[in-house]
Amino acid sequence: MDSLEVFDVESAIASEQEFYRKIIEDNLSNLKLAPAIGRIKVVLRPEDSLFQMAIILRDVGTKVTTTDIADMEAKPVAGEIIISIKKEQYIPELLGKLWERYGKANISQPDRWTVTISTDKPDQEAAFLKDMMVADPRHRLHENLVDFAIRVTPEGFRVRYHLYKGTQFIFVASEEALKREWIKETEAMLEELMKGGKK
Repeated sequence: MDSLEVFDVESAIASEQEFYRKIIEDNLSNLKLAPAIGRIKVVLRPEDSLFQMAIILRDVGTKVTTTDIADMEAKPVAGEIIISIKKEQYIPELLGKLWERYGKANISQPDRWTVTISTDKPDQEAAFLKDMMVADPRHRLHENLVDFAIRVTPEGFRVRYHLYKGTQFIFVASEEALKREWIKETEAMLEELMKGGKK
């Protein structure tokens, strides 16, 4: 696991601190989130049925375009564009975008590494496709952060709040109705992490 600049778990119960630290490490590893997270602080308050998490993210990269993941060749005579895949992990997103633009009937995938588009404007469409955004790592990261937070939250803490903005993520969960002050406390934890240290 990539080393975190700050990895702080606080609880009034000492055994709980180590237990949750291990759960967090395991889930960071399983979801491959460790490279994206720079600093994390978690506070458990069993007396309030409260779980709080603040995270500062590292740079998550830029948007992925078609030319980042594939080579393209326009075949005007045949009325098609041949896309040769270089990065397989983005195939579902690429196919979704292509189906939306051209319709499923005009897309074929003769093998795992090749996608063919039937179009009456292959040159124009190939030029468009070069800069088409296929995936935004920040969107996928948001989904993974929420999944991660839910996985490490104590069982039964079903009342939840989260906020993801830029390089900042907070998550608050409880068995009870959330209090505004708990969210404010978590925002203060985030502020401390941004300054680079523990409270």
